[in-house]
Amino acid sequence: MAVFIDAKRYADDGLMVSMGVTIDGHKFTIGVEQSHNENSRAIEQWFDNWIERGLKFEDGILFIIDGSKGIRKAIERKFSIYALIQRCRWHKRENVVAYLDDSQQVLFRRRLQLAYEKTTYKEAKTALDGLHHELEIVNVSAANSLAEGLEETLTIHHLGLSPEIAKSLSTTNCMESVMSQMGQYTDKVNHWRNSDQILRWTATSLMDVEPRLHKIRGYRYLSVLRFKLREIIRQRLQKESETKAPKTTEVFYG
Repeated sequence: MAVFIDAKRYADDGLMVSMGVTIDGHKFTIGVEQSHNENSRAIEQWFDNWIERGLKFEDGILFIIDGSKGIRKAIERKFSIYALIQRCRWHKRENVVAYLDDSQQVLFRRRLQLAYEKTTYKEAKTALDGLHHELEIVNVSAANSLAEGLEETLTIHHLGLSPEIAKSLSTTNCMESVMSQMGQYTDKVNHWRNSDQILRWTATSLMDVEPRLHKIRGYRYLSVLRFKLREIIRQRLQKESETKAPKTTEVFYG
């Protein structure tokens, strides 16, 4: 149904961690990959491994990511029309307010949060556009940060999901919780012998954490997400077939 992707750093080493959500709301680890940076070519190979292991994506998958261009590019190239991308709103909000002074951060952090909590796409987009205009006066860099990839932070609004499930699928916060629990095993290590040890310890800690993970909030509405994903994929496939269909030329005989 959905896939969360996030990264964890071990000094100079970086690990990509992916977590899937089943239609009944259970969370499970899909894979771990060592990567010094979020390079799209390396991530595509990681995705290939998922597919070889049996990942089914023809009904559509919602990817929740932190905004990494490498991850986004890899998703688009590997899953194409079968993927929808939701940019993490928490990361977007913090990226925007990072350009502001302390007093402005408090104000705009709250107002951005309220804008994203709007029920409909139209309401949320109107509120965010208003904030963008204000930020253009206060700090152009913050305004540009808000505008970059803004529509992908509103994917959940486009889908028209209930607020309860939308809150679960609009940020990578559940991954932050997993990373924190995993860190109870790995963060106390001061020296790693090699990359294999890092991978083994990470995988082992994730396997230990996984059985204790709760279902996502609003999981009862995941069947609605499945229906909407299928409908979107059907429309995309139809549009693609119409685009590729050879054009016929009418011949008139006098």
